[in-house]
Amino acid sequence: MKPFIYNSLPGRVVFGTGTLKTLAAELEELNCRRAFVLCGAQQASKGAALLAQLGPLAAGLFSEASMHTPVEITDRAMLRVRETKSDCLVALGGGSTIGLGKALALRTDLPQIAVPTTYAGSEATPILGQTELGRKTIQRTLKVLPEVIIYDVALTLTLPPKQAVASGMNAIAHAIEALYTNDINPMIEAIAQLGIAALARALPSIVQNPRNEAARADALYGAWTCGVCLATGRMALHHQLCHILGGSFRLPHAETHAVMLAHAVAYNAQAAPDAMVQIARALGVDNAAQGLYDLAQNIGAPMTLAEIGMREGDLSRAAELAVATPYWNPRPIDKAGALALLSDAYYGRRPATPIGD
Repeated sequence: MKPFIYNSLPGRVVFGTGTLKTLAAELEELNCRRAFVLCGAQQASKGAALLAQLGPLAAGLFSEASMHTPVEITDRAMLRVRETKSDCLVALGGGSTIGLGKALALRTDLPQIAVPTTYAGSEATPILGQTELGRKTIQRTLKVLPEVIIYDVALTLTLPPKQAVASGMNAIAHAIEALYTNDINPMIEAIAQLGIAALARALPSIVQNPRNEAARADALYGAWTCGVCLATGRMALHHQLCHILGGSFRLPHAETHAVMLAHAVAYNAQAAPDAMVQIARALGVDNAAQGLYDLAQNIGAPMTLAEIGMREGDLSRAAELAVATPYWNPRPIDKAGALALLSDAYYGRRPATPIGD
C-alpha cells in the first residue's frame, strides 16, 4: 500500500426519517438559545414552520438564499443576524442555503446546523463558494464546516425528480474528483465508490417512483458520502469549469455539474486510469465517462450546456478563464483541450476518450 495522509473532519451526523424533530435537542447540545433559520424563497413556508417548531429557541428567519451565494445576499442576511442577536445558524435547504449558512459562519463564527433537502453534499465540506461582481471564488476553512448535519429522509420525498437528478449528479462529481486527486487515500477511495454506487442505484428508482423512501435514503446517504470525499480532497477541472460557468455565465449550479461531469471525466481518462477503473466499477459499467453519460441520459438529466442557458459564443471565453487560473488536475489544462471539452458538453456529444489530443 502506498503511503498516505488522511485528515478526518469534526462534526456530528444525525441520519434517518423524522430526524428534524431532534433539532431543538441538537441546539441545546450546542448551548444555543437563539437560532436564526435560513432557507430559499421556495421553502419560505417550510422555514416558517421550522421557526414555529423551535418556539422560544427561534430568533428569526431569512428566506432569500440564492444560487452561487452572492455576497450582496449575505450582506442582507448579516444585518438580520445582528438585529436578532442570534447565537447559531440553521440552514434548511439545498446547496444555496447551505452556502449562505457557511458565508455567515465565516463572518460571525456562529455554530451551524445544516438540514439538507437536496443531494448537493456541500453540508459535509469545509468549502465555501461565493460570487461577487460576476466572479466565483472558493475557499476552504474549518470555520464554515457545520457542527451538526441533520439528514431527514422525509424532507426529500417531495424533491421533484428533475431536481433530484441534477442534485445527485452534482454529488457524484464530488466523489469522482476525489478519486483522481494527487492526495488520494484508501479511506476516501472506499467511501467514494460507496457514494457513487448508492446514487447510481437510487436516482433511476426515484425517477420511476419519487415516493420510494428506500431510494431516497440511498440518495441522501450517497450525497453525504460524496460530500465527505470533496471535504478531504482537492477539486480539479470539473469543479473549476462548473465554477466558471456558474459564476461568470450564471448557469444553474447542479444542472451544470450534471452536464459537465462525463466530459470532464473523459478529458482526464488517460491521465487517471486507476480512478477510471474505480468509477466504472461503482457504476457497474466498462467505461467511466460513457457510463456517466448514459446514467445522466437515462434519468433525464440535462445533457447540453445549450439547454441550460450557455451561449456558444461564450465557450472560448470560458476556456480562457480555465487556463488563466487552473486548478490542479491529473491532465494539464490548455485552451484547446478545455474548448474541445466545453464544445462536446455544449452539444451533448457522447464522450469518447481522450478529449483534445
